[in-house]
Amino acid sequence: MSFTKINHYEKEYADTHHGTALNVTEGVKDQPIVNPYFTRRKRRQLSTEEYVAGILGGNITILSQAITLIESSNPAHYAQAQEIIEACLPHAGKSVRIGITGVPGAGKSTFIEAIGGMVTSLRHKLAVLAIDPSSERSGGSILGDKTRMESISGNPDVFIRPSPSAGSLGGVARKTRETVVLGEGAGSAVVFIERVGVGQSETAVHSMVDMFMLLQISGAGDELQGIKRGIMEMADIMVITKADGENIHKAELAKTQYQSALRLFPMPESGWRPMVYTSSAVAKTGLEEVWKGVEEFLDHTRANHFFQHNRNRQNKYWMYESIDEVLRNSFYQDPGIESLIGDYEQRVLNDKLSSFIAAKELLDIYFKDIK
Repeated sequence: MSFTKINHYEKEYADTHHGTALNVTEGVKDQPIVNPYFTRRKRRQLSTEEYVAGILGGNITILSQAITLIESSNPAHYAQAQEIIEACLPHAGKSVRIGITGVPGAGKSTFIEAIGGMVTSLRHKLAVLAIDPSSERSGGSILGDKTRMESISGNPDVFIRPSPSAGSLGGVARKTRETVVLGEGAGSAVVFIERVGVGQSETAVHSMVDMFMLLQISGAGDELQGIKRGIMEMADIMVITKADGENIHKAELAKTQYQSALRLFPMPESGWRPMVYTSSAVAKTGLEEVWKGVEEFLDHTRANHFFQHNRNRQNKYWMYESIDEVLRNSFYQDPGIESLIGDYEQRVLNDKLSSFIAAKELLDIYFKDIK
């Protein structure tokens, strides 16, 4: 049978069978993706007094909201955030602040989880502030520390706060330091500040902690070339992690090598010769020795008054850092500078003006406007 006859029969059948399954109904029109009856309830903004009362009362939810306020880039949140920090300041400063860093793969989160459980068993409240690096391309961060520290994340005596670096080293360091104040106001006796990776950011972390702990692994090639000397010189305690199973011998060898290397460095201002320990977070070995080393360091620095001297120096440092940041933001947000800086930038790119002259002229304009 030809295709012409088939089409003829199909048309004839369709004409005589109106309303049958061969007819296509219009169906239901596309529905909106969002429920039209849904209304988002705007959360009531807490007053400064409510924030402070919640933080001092140990309310974790309000503490988290206050930290979000501190981390916000909205200028409207800045004033209230500073009021909250100022109100919590008299209740802060009573904790031990420990910076923890190490090479990628050193098991920082696993180590913090293990030693954090031991700290809380000694009836200390613990705050873990983890700074995750943000992607240079997308600006995003994984912020997975709370997920990785599963055994202590549900502990009521532990507060874990991951924060993105967002590409601003100075800004994140300042906000982390302000977060420490709120955590101490909420009753945290021990504060861990964890920074992922080894690099420039460790200097910022070192400037806000009482003690700096460096984690390293063994069996990764030449041990003494595995990390920068500058980071080693900042370390008060070094821990060789994953010292279990067949790796025990390598960890002990790495411990000996690092201990010998650290003796070659000049005596630190604290008067404390850095110690090296081995530990396994999985096997739960070496943790007590590490914490005993922490306590010995704190006893030593408190006895020779370096502990308070170091904090006073840090407070002075952050005062000047805050001045620099405020001046920088004020300069770039100035309407007169915003209208001119694009033109100056183009003239520099076209080699019509040197970068130094451009900067000087813009600064002269800025300071003239604010007089």
